[in-house]
Amino acid sequence: MDSRVAVIGDSESIKGFAAVGFDIYECQDEQTAATTLKKLIDGSEYAIVFVTEQFFVGLEKERSKIAQSLTPAVVPLPSVTTSDGVGMARLSSFVEKAVGSDIIFND
Repeated sequence: MDSRVAVIGDSESIKGFAAVGFDIYECQDEQTAATTLKKLIDGSEYAIVFVTEQFFVGLEKERSKIAQSLTPAVVPLPSVTTSDGVGMARLSSFVEKAVGSDIIFND
């Protein structure tokens, strides 16, 4: 497997990632994002797939298919226009599982 990285999202949020060598997949709606993610998962050539938060939550069905796999890691990415805090919430839950307490975002 190659260690390629893909980014799925709206044009404004993802276009800069092409400059660092990531493969970008522009999507205007959740259905297109779901189809794109399914193709990327089935292709098995990506180690990481970033998805902008506006599409991330709606892709639960596709993400659940690979939940137990090591790759690809599907990671939420804040978009230029909105951030729902999904990425921070996931990071907080990962830290809590690993350490037993939320040591980063402890309120």
